[in-house]
Amino acid sequence: MVHAGTALAALAAVRTQQPVVVGIELDLVGISAYELCHELRQEHGQALPIVLVCPRPVERRERVAALLLGADDTFAPPYDADEALARVRRLVARATAAPPAASALTNREREVLALLAEGARQSEIAARLFISAKTVSTHIQHILLKLGVHSRAEAVAVAYRDGIVPPQRTARAPS
Repeated sequence: MVHAGTALAALAAVRTQQPVVVGIELDLVGISAYELCHELRQEHGQALPIVLVCPRPVERRERVAALLLGADDTFAPPYDADEALARVRRLVARATAAPPAASALTNREREVLALLAEGARQSEIAARLFISAKTVSTHIQHILLKLGVHSRAEAVAVAYRDGIVPPQRTARAPS
């Protein structure tokens, strides 16, 4: 378990430690817990379980805001410790399960994803794989669906995290 005193320290810790679950205290100083939650969700996608922990009772609108910004759950008093533990265990089990979508990628989709990770544009991918740009677009849509992500950048992050793309590749920002 790693404890970070600030939101910036928390971001750094998550980047280096790759935790199984992240708990964010709602009443952070500086950056808000909601901003931190959103930032973590943007960087790590849906696979990283994020729980907001509140030292005080929270209103429904605060819980809804947390969910909309990417939190998987919110714990606030009064809460049952056994229920909270069960919820966290469920999140961890989901996060650590083998990603079935990654194994569902075809060889061609893996090639397209690897080229995306290199920073190749759609037209470059089409030229390198001798396929049309429309076919590349179709492959990208299938990749996003199978990985359960919403953007090319998120697909590349999942590819690196899950070992679909070897880490020794030099990455440029996908376009």
